[in-house]
Amino acid sequence: MNNLWGDSLSGFWSAWIIVITLGTIAISAWVLFANRKTDKTPDAEGNVETTGHAADDIEEYDNPLPRWWFQLYVGTVIFALGYLVLYPGLGNYAGVLGWTQEGQWEQEVAQAEERYAPIFEQYQQVPVPELAQDGEAMQVAERIFLNNCAICHGSNAQGGYGFPNLTDDAWLYGGAPENIVQTITNGRNGLMPSWQQLGEQNIANLTQHVLSLSGQAEDAERAEQGAAVFASVCAACHSPDGTGNQALGAPNLTDDAWLYRQPGQPLDEAIRQTLRNGRNGHMPAQAAYIGEDKVHLVAAYVYSLSHQE
Repeated sequence: MNNLWGDSLSGFWSAWIIVITLGTIAISAWVLFANRKTDKTPDAEGNVETTGHAADDIEEYDNPLPRWWFQLYVGTVIFALGYLVLYPGLGNYAGVLGWTQEGQWEQEVAQAEERYAPIFEQYQQVPVPELAQDGEAMQVAERIFLNNCAICHGSNAQGGYGFPNLTDDAWLYGGAPENIVQTITNGRNGLMPSWQQLGEQNIANLTQHVLSLSGQAEDAERAEQGAAVFASVCAACHSPDGTGNQALGAPNLTDDAWLYRQPGQPLDEAIRQTLRNGRNGHMPAQAAYIGEDKVHLVAAYVYSLSHQE
């Protein structure tokens, strides 16, 4: 309840919940006992009271519940009241045991840390390339990856629109073990400014030049005209030959790995869209969420994805 309403409810809402909860239990108990007290014995002529429902000339008798069934209902009422005394459920009343879901979660996390911390500590002493060859360790790392990374990079780690593919050798910030560890630990922030101010003609020429860097230009004349624009506004980040700069996270434009290209989208259209609008990429830091020991393990898993035979 605290997660939904904050640390505590106002007096009105706390009282409202108490009244609704206890009132529902009271009404249920009253209905149960009121029907139990009804006299169901046959009259002088042997007729038994019915509910008034009939199907295929068969009338439904209005008999009381069997004793065991009635007692079972009574037991549920007693259980509900006992539960509400022991655990939170009545507004701001915390329960005799003082149990909270936050406390339960913290207790389970502490127990897990105590049990698994020595294992992760052992893994952390192993170099990333060597740890990537440990099948048992990679099974553990895969579970951590699926719980924390798959929402962006996919369960197969092949990424998607705006999210890098971790199974190839196209690395924005480098694929060496220390680069991967740094990326997972501290996160990354990528920025590609908009070049809309260049005008559509220069953007069209620049698009053809970018295509030419990977051997895919369709208009050689425009590509040549775009080379001068590239040298003045793009080469500082992507380098004069277009091979990128991993220190900045500037992608290599000479390969065929395109981060912002929709499936089936023409490549020239995707490049023009990037040039017009720019791009902003954010990889959140994970060390605070999963711990530095698990960062080392996940880094080994990511490293293994691009070094499979």
